[in-house]
Amino acid sequence: MSFPGEWIPEKAPFWLSREQRGFLEEIRVLARSELAPLQNEEAGVNRPLLAALGRSGLLARLFPESTWEGKEGARISAMALCLLREGLAMECGQAELLLALQGLGAYPILQSGTVDCIREWIPKVARGEAVAAFALSEPGSGSDPAALQLRAEEVPGGWRLFGEKWWISNAPEADVYTVFARTDPEAGAKGVSAFVVPGDSDGLTGEHTEMLAPHPIGRLFFDGVFVPKEKLLGEVNRGFRVAMRTLDLFRPSVGAFAVGIAQRALDIALAWAREREAFGKKIGSFQAIGAKLADMHTGTHAARLLVYAAASAFDGGVESNTANAASAKLFATENAQRVVDDAIQILGARALVHDHPLAHLYLDVRAPRIYEGTSEIQREILSRALQ
Repeated sequence: MSFPGEWIPEKAPFWLSREQRGFLEEIRVLARSELAPLQNEEAGVNRPLLAALGRSGLLARLFPESTWEGKEGARISAMALCLLREGLAMECGQAELLLALQGLGAYPILQSGTVDCIREWIPKVARGEAVAAFALSEPGSGSDPAALQLRAEEVPGGWRLFGEKWWISNAPEADVYTVFARTDPEAGAKGVSAFVVPGDSDGLTGEHTEMLAPHPIGRLFFDGVFVPKEKLLGEVNRGFRVAMRTLDLFRPSVGAFAVGIAQRALDIALAWAREREAFGKKIGSFQAIGAKLADMHTGTHAARLLVYAAASAFDGGVESNTANAASAKLFATENAQRVVDDAIQILGARALVHDHPLAHLYLDVRAPRIYEGTSEIQREILSRALQ
């Protein structure tokens, strides 16, 4: 199936240029040939694959050298991030996850860290030499990060952290964490600060959480972890803004990941519908199958447009992009779930074999409707924006 860049005028501000479409295809080819063979089914961080992402230059697309000196205005391109995640998702889901988590964990450092902090971590993350993680969620504050309880007690020269985090991707193996902690116990979202915490800090321990799909995720325990004052990200009690700016960037790219999964599932279903015969004809000629394929394509195409629109708005400096990002993530992730399920229905039992691509997609597609804000939370965001 051809990429639908020919169907929409390229002058549309959220559509792809010829160069961008070429970049997307370049990502797919590289992922298929160099990254996919390095995938494994182990629960921990796949460091050989992460190193290959660094050598390939794809991580450097997120963190170009111009950002390593903390120059004002330097930031990740939301559209570049979306293209990277979409292209990788179509060919190598594990590489896509690793790239996304590097961005999510390190972007707060890039946007709000001191020059020394940026120089210390961003080059290593960009080369795939250091694993980054975004430590926001807690056992009692998953969908309501303003309710987090990890506390930061001010001491001479900095703070000490006490408490725990859970559902943290790349934990407990990350080399550096962006950690959100409460510095004012009475101020809700206005009493949260963000810190850079090395993974080998004294008092920091953790454990893996076994998930349905192989995913590097775990729990962290902070027993008086000292954080020097120069490791504060932004201002005291303004950490919630750091978190939201990061999530506003990455929510559309979760949608891009979902678009990549949906497109892969649709391609597999289309190929099978053209090949498989039943009752003397190709199954794609049956009205029930053809209608299902048409809906799968329409939903994926619409999701792609929403994702590109949200990414373009972010890159264009739209003052508040939260609703656009929420729409893109909500629609794209819900659509991907339907498309993968329909693709499995079209292929039948063969798609449920352990090593079939659709079986892997079926596991991969469920989590995006939960992380970085559940579908219900995205609807809540949109409902408030409409009133």
